[in-house]
Amino acid sequence: MDKPAPTQPLNIEQLRADFPLISASADCYLDNAATTQKPLCVLEVMDRYYRLSNANVHRAAHRLSRQATDAFEAARQTVQQFINAAHPDEIIWTRGTTEGINLVAYSFGQLAIGPGDEIITTVLEHHANIVPWQLLAQRSGATLRVVPLTHQGDLDQTAYAALLNPRTKLVAISHVSNALGTVNPIAEMIQLAHAVGAKVLIDGAQAVSHIRIDVRALDCDFYLFSGHKLYGPTGIGVLYGRRQLLREMPPWQAGGEMIERVSFEGSTFQPPPFRFEAGTPNIAGAIGLAEAIRYLDSFDIDQRQAHEQQLLAHAIQRLSTLPGLQIIGQPQQRVGLLPFIIDRIHSFDLGTLLDQQGIALRTGHHCTQPLHQHLGLEGTIRASFGLYNRMDEIDRLADSLSELLHQDSHAATQPHISRDAAYHQEPEQQPQDQQPLLQQLLQLDHWQARYSLLMKTAQTQPAMIDLRQEQHQLSGCSSRVWLDYHYDAATDRLHYQLDSDTRIIKGIGMLLLELFNGNRPQQIISQDLQPLFRQLGLAQHLSASRTNGLRAIIDAIQAIALRYR
Repeated sequence: MDKPAPTQPLNIEQLRADFPLISASADCYLDNAATTQKPLCVLEVMDRYYRLSNANVHRAAHRLSRQATDAFEAARQTVQQFINAAHPDEIIWTRGTTEGINLVAYSFGQLAIGPGDEIITTVLEHHANIVPWQLLAQRSGATLRVVPLTHQGDLDQTAYAALLNPRTKLVAISHVSNALGTVNPIAEMIQLAHAVGAKVLIDGAQAVSHIRIDVRALDCDFYLFSGHKLYGPTGIGVLYGRRQLLREMPPWQAGGEMIERVSFEGSTFQPPPFRFEAGTPNIAGAIGLAEAIRYLDSFDIDQRQAHEQQLLAHAIQRLSTLPGLQIIGQPQQRVGLLPFIIDRIHSFDLGTLLDQQGIALRTGHHCTQPLHQHLGLEGTIRASFGLYNRMDEIDRLADSLSELLHQDSHAATQPHISRDAAYHQEPEQQPQDQQPLLQQLLQLDHWQARYSLLMKTAQTQPAMIDLRQEQHQLSGCSSRVWLDYHYDAATDRLHYQLDSDTRIIKGIGMLLLELFNGNRPQQIISQDLQPLFRQLGLAQHLSASRTNGLRAIIDAIQAIALRYR
């Protein structure tokens, strides 16, 4: 018998030229689990739609509308073939995986989940595959059950089997963990769930760019993924559902296109998929996603998987040798990403330091707080790999980490003082020639140099040994921040103390203390730091969404001042 031909390697340099952002940048992009970059063909097909055939779909008899509708429905068929669904009407367009899960939770939940029923999810899940089921359980009177992990980072299959029972109506699990990269044995888990009459939803957001998906072979009831993790555009996603199940499910949003007939006496609704696609859809997004699928399918999947596994193996080999670095989890099968932590350096600080060297990766809890609580971690650093990544980018990451570890080993150990001692520390105890921190920052001409100064400042500041208590910890911060204050009624002045387990937030906190301490409450309340932080290149820390703590710190400082106004 002839041996199968060995898998030929991909031409990575030729492939990288297809991605404008990758080919034009000297940076190292290792944040593909958050979003992938887009090939030129995807950008061009979306541009062509807007330039040459922009019109609404399904709603007009004119030529442009026909062209747009044809392209939009052809994209649906492309997705159907990509995941081997039986019918095009089993493909529902969504804004992404999150919206698709919420659609199922609302519509299927209304149809099939009631008091006493049970929903099973796992400790590995993204928040988007936890919170909708919590809300459904609250609405319906159902109970949410959670599959635990083994020590290695795999789902505990014995515990899963024990949770299944005739009350189980839905099992919602990820195909691949976005935090550990664990590949779950979903085919076997689906079979076990069906044996007790449960339906199964698979969150495929992290799997779809790495693994061949065949929904009929898997025999799942729902499968979901997002376009932007598949080298496609943002704002577009796919919900696959079995045809018969979709036909039984009620609408979840009402509006144009999803109706069959409307009167004030009542309305009737279209069959799937249109029943679940109210309003004008993301037409360009669907067309772009179909083009991304065609692009991905132009490469042999065995070649793609071999390349990505080589990247992962090389990353494990290089990073596992670094002192103080711990790779999190050892699952039986892992794809796409590698999570790790480093002794003495908080993940957020490490992400900031690597960003200064042009290396983009993800830090924090990755929207998997229950998993990180289970692991006893506040967060991890996650390097995630795409089709266009090279071995030398892994080496660049490893070399940068090695240098940072070397620098950190020579840094002075942070001293500790009591909170009372810090309040009574006199300014003259500081070096007379030391400029205020703000003045030092303004003399620097680049945000990277300012970051470095802030982190060095944090390392020289004592840790507050009795400030780091639960009653002083602020909420709304992705890192831990502690804040306390003293009000001097005789002088009508406020004095704050602040500490954080991340250097960058502590450094920025030291700047805040310099700006606020010793001021009257009304001065603190009226102070607007937006212009200053824009000038310093630190305005991103004031974001109200996904804040790293600065906005929460300022709000807490000013809330305290309000009490004494």
